[in-house]
Amino acid sequence: MDKKTFTFYYGLVLIAVGVGVFYRIPQVMPRVAAIEFFSEKLILVKFCFYTLGAFLILAGGIRVFKNYKR
Repeated sequence: MDKKTFTFYYGLVLIAVGVGVFYRIPQVMPRVAAIEFFSEKLILVKFCFYTLGAFLILAGGIRVFKNYKR
């Protein structure tokens, strides 16, 4: 497998993981809220998870777009 193909598939994996993060956040947040330390900081934790998912999707999109452009 050459570098171009690997970069394309790596970008698709990043996008899939980012979408998975968005899918899992509502399921995980009740367990995070049960932890006493995070119970008062749920907004910050949600913001961090959604930011992580957005960065993963953005990074994957950039890799796929740059590879498709060539």
